[in-house]
Amino acid sequence: MAIYSYKGIDKTGKEVKGSVSAENLSPAKARVKAMGIMLIEINEQTSTSMKKNAAGLSFGSAVSIADLSLMTRQLATLLRAKIQVVEAFTALVDQTDNQRLKITLSEIRQKVNEGSSLAKALSDYPKIFDNVYVNMVDAGETSGTLEVVLLKLADFTESQLQLRNKIKGAMTYPVVMMCAGGFMIGIIFVVVIPKITKIFVNMKKELPIQTKICIWISNFLLNYWWAVLIGGIGAIVFTKKYIKTEKGRSQYDTLVLKLPIVGEIVTMINVSRFCSTLATLLQSGVPILASMKIVSNLVSNVHMKRAVDEARISISEGSSITGPLIKSQLFPSMVTHMIKLGEKSGELEPMLKIVSENYEDQVNTKLSGLTSVLEPIMMVIMGMVVAFIVFSVVVPLIDANSLHK
Repeated sequence: MAIYSYKGIDKTGKEVKGSVSAENLSPAKARVKAMGIMLIEINEQTSTSMKKNAAGLSFGSAVSIADLSLMTRQLATLLRAKIQVVEAFTALVDQTDNQRLKITLSEIRQKVNEGSSLAKALSDYPKIFDNVYVNMVDAGETSGTLEVVLLKLADFTESQLQLRNKIKGAMTYPVVMMCAGGFMIGIIFVVVIPKITKIFVNMKKELPIQTKICIWISNFLLNYWWAVLIGGIGAIVFTKKYIKTEKGRSQYDTLVLKLPIVGEIVTMINVSRFCSTLATLLQSGVPILASMKIVSNLVSNVHMKRAVDEARISISEGSSITGPLIKSQLFPSMVTHMIKLGEKSGELEPMLKIVSENYEDQVNTKLSGLTSVLEPIMMVIMGMVVAFIVFSVVVPLIDANSLHK
């Protein structure tokens, strides 16, 4: 079956748009006409055509983690009910609202119906189904526990979504404060200071250094605002490009790890991601070397990623996983100790799960406290800037009033 998008006119004369699934064009036209719609245009939708028309897509057309998680849980539920994979995907296509995901699921259904494995069909869409997803599905198909693996995948994607939302929530307030504060200070320098400067000029008196600095900043922003704008955009573009280089990324990740509070949170997030993903992959039957390679791609910090890669090499040589992790000094001693105990006892997966849950709790606690820490810091900084401006303006005015008296 395929997805067809149509445009037509309903019984009231109103133009309508929508999509239907059908085996080919003729049944698709029949389904649209059965709804009482006079067809104007109908076309088959594919993932390729979606890419070509990406500029015209609606804001909600991208496949989010929430969409993926919901689809995964629905698929697991259908398979647990002993529904065949092709029939399960038929139901998913009808239930899914996201147009891009609907078309992708329709194409996957067609490939599976033609004899492809589900993992192979999913691997053709790497922007939606990453290596972790595909490898876990492959392990589930091989072991005959696909529905169990899919439930674990749904739990995993939901936990990643929750973590992302918490990070966004923790950073929303500081970002809003910075933008609002920067805007207000900019207004003071561009609108207020120039008017007061005229008073200072008429005074014909030597001004304090802080007042001169304020006036200079105000004049610079008024006369060279375009240079500030270009310079700011240029700095952002240059920084992004530099961070994409191997040297730039290494320096950036080193700096992040050394930052107070932020460095600790980044370490915790990477450790939690490493442990939870590795535990999920191993419990799903993915071999440890393949699991380590997948996990390595999920660790965002290049130095921690390098340690994981070295641990994978260590395992392939018959050595312990913990040696390179301890040597890197980036993984907390409690983590390496728990992993080492898991290796010795043959209970690596449960130990990894315990560590990941512990660090998820710590990340949640740190993120919850991040706003309360940043709020007073930002208030102090904003207060100091405003105090500097007020002090720079008020002192000369007080001196002028005292002279008049």
